[in-house]
Amino acid sequence: MTSEFDYDLFVIGAGSGGVRAARMAAGKGKRVAIAEERYLGGTCVNVGCVPKKLFVYASQFPELFHASQGFGWQVGQMPRLDWKTLRDNKSAEIARLNSIYNNLIANSGAELFDGRATVVGPHKVSVAGVTYSARHILIAVGGWPYIPEFPGSEHALSSNEMFFLDALPKSAVVVGGGYIAVEFAGILNGLGVETHLVYRGPRLLKSFDAEMTAKVTEGMAAKGIHIHLSSDVDEITKTADGLRVALADKAAIDTQLVLYATGRRANTAGLGLDTTAAVLRADGSIVVDDQFATADPSIYALGDVIDRVQLTPVAIQEAMVLVDHLYGDGTARIDYSDIPTAVFCQPEFGTVGLSEEQARAEYSAVDVYLSDFKPMLQTLGGGADRVTMKLVVDRTTDRVLGCHMVGEHAAEIIQGLGIALKAGATKAHFDATVGIHPSAAEEFVTMRTKAR
Repeated sequence: MTSEFDYDLFVIGAGSGGVRAARMAAGKGKRVAIAEERYLGGTCVNVGCVPKKLFVYASQFPELFHASQGFGWQVGQMPRLDWKTLRDNKSAEIARLNSIYNNLIANSGAELFDGRATVVGPHKVSVAGVTYSARHILIAVGGWPYIPEFPGSEHALSSNEMFFLDALPKSAVVVGGGYIAVEFAGILNGLGVETHLVYRGPRLLKSFDAEMTAKVTEGMAAKGIHIHLSSDVDEITKTADGLRVALADKAAIDTQLVLYATGRRANTAGLGLDTTAAVLRADGSIVVDDQFATADPSIYALGDVIDRVQLTPVAIQEAMVLVDHLYGDGTARIDYSDIPTAVFCQPEFGTVGLSEEQARAEYSAVDVYLSDFKPMLQTLGGGADRVTMKLVVDRTTDRVLGCHMVGEHAAEIIQGLGIALKAGATKAHFDATVGIHPSAAEEFVTMRTKAR
């Protein structure tokens, strides 16, 4: 019996969420198509998490070179960065990952369209002038950097362009206070660029624990980043030597590059959803229910485009829940609580669970445990880095509500603690756990004195 549709599922967007959904659906015997107009792997693989982490690694070497001298290494002349080698090696690695994604799609049995797909009505998608029908359409087009319009905004770059610069600037202004801004400020500073970070708000990383983000800010400043809080950009003008950034307080910064990292928006413009019953918010993100269904029965959406939790592993989890809903027994769920996350700023910040502020708003009695110390590497390395760890505990049940860390290897350590919080671990469980010595991580199981 011939299906009334060309495909059971047509996925628009081959990022992490879209590819996972396409592969899983194809693995269940469904006829699946997936279309991508830019690059396989989406933002994370191409202009996000992966190349960003490679650049973070690169930017950390100067401090390691310096620290090595305290351990007896004679480095002689300070090594010199070849930006083009870093940039091109990064691009080669991304090309390798693109190829892997291509093979994953091909091996799953899904059909890949290289081109822009648009929705032309319920059950209908157009690619390269050809219209295809699908029982279900999945929108997984992700987000796109947003730069507000103001005098001179055309001179600013987004995070997308930062991975392909022809040359590394001698100076840069990064505008924003979120994770992309603080990460790129650390990268540029570590690579030897005189770096200014301008943010209109009173504190960086405002959605995270205030005490811990203050530690991040202190650490960034100690590394030489010039931080301008409660400051906004009025205008960017071209000069003979580069750019001039005029701030609202009448101060000005002369620089060679301006990076605007002031947020990302759902990439739904021109997608054709106006031909369907799907509802979009003012910022372009798509409204969906717990099963990722839009108001149109044939259309689903997940990942950054629905603006819930913009993290690659979350999009992948959402894809697995959706495929189970459409083609499985429908029992799969996603729990958005206690999602571990890291900001690869310098110093690094890892967190899972509630901030102290959130915990005090939800619970009547909260205990806080805090540890701050110099990491072992710096005892001979001579650096100024510190490590700060924090546990937030519900006094009534003894359950650990939040774990936070600023310092080296924070992401690796917090990932393990994410399992503990998911399992409902108590402070007594932490106390009964034997630490690994000597390690920074052992501090999480040796904190006994309440800070407040």
